[in-house]
Amino acid sequence: MPDFKIAILPVTPFEQNCSLLWEEDSKRAMVVDPGGDADQIMANIDSLGLKVEMLLITHGHLDHAGGAMGLKAMLQARDGAPVPILGPDIRDKFLMDEIAVSAAKFQMQGMENCTPDRWLAEGETVDLGMFHFDIYHCPGHSPGSLVYVEKTLRFAFVGDVLFCRSVGRTDFPYGDHDALISSIRRKLLPLGDDIGFVCGHGPASSFGEERKSNPFIQFGG
Repeated sequence: MPDFKIAILPVTPFEQNCSLLWEEDSKRAMVVDPGGDADQIMANIDSLGLKVEMLLITHGHLDHAGGAMGLKAMLQARDGAPVPILGPDIRDKFLMDEIAVSAAKFQMQGMENCTPDRWLAEGETVDLGMFHFDIYHCPGHSPGSLVYVEKTLRFAFVGDVLFCRSVGRTDFPYGDHDALISSIRRKLLPLGDDIGFVCGHGPASSFGEERKSNPFIQFGG
C-alpha cells in the first residue's frame, strides 16, 4: 500500500478543518472542505508539490464550501486544467447558493457561492488513486451532509456530523437532531471502532472513542 499523508489547515474565523490528502509517491491529492482562506490553502498545496485532482465538500455551510470556487480558479490558473468540485448532496443546494450573503453577515471576505461540478449521493464512491471513499448521507446538521469513509485505510471525513465528544449543531430551522443521532448510530458506528475521523472543527477521534465517551451518542443528547 502506497504511503499517504493528511494535513489539516484550520481556515476562516470558525477554525474549520480543511484537509489535504495525498499519495506521498505520486503527489495525487484531494482537498476536503476548502471553506475559505483559499490563498493559504493554495500556498500549502504549492509548498507540498501536490497535484490536486478534486475538491470534496461534506456540506453546504460557508465555512466548508466558501473557498471552493476561488481555490478551483487558482488551481486552474496554475495547472491549466479544471479541478472538479464534488458534493455535497443536492439537498444542501440552498446553503451553497447563500454563501456570499451569509459571509457578508459575518464580515468575511473572499467567500463565494459554490456550484459543484457534481452533486453526490449515498451509495456512490469517490476514487482517487489509492483512495476509495464510500459515501453516507447523514442529515441533521444540514439536509445534505455527507460522510466519506475509506474502509480499507480505516479513516473518514465526517464534516460537522460528529465531533470529538460532541455532534453537529441542529438548532437551525432545517436542523434535525433525531436524524443526526440516528445517522451516527445506524450508519457510522457499525462500520467499526477502529475507523479514525477528521471532523469539521477541533481534534480528530475515532468511532470507537465516540461510542464509549460521547454523551450525545450514548444518551441521545
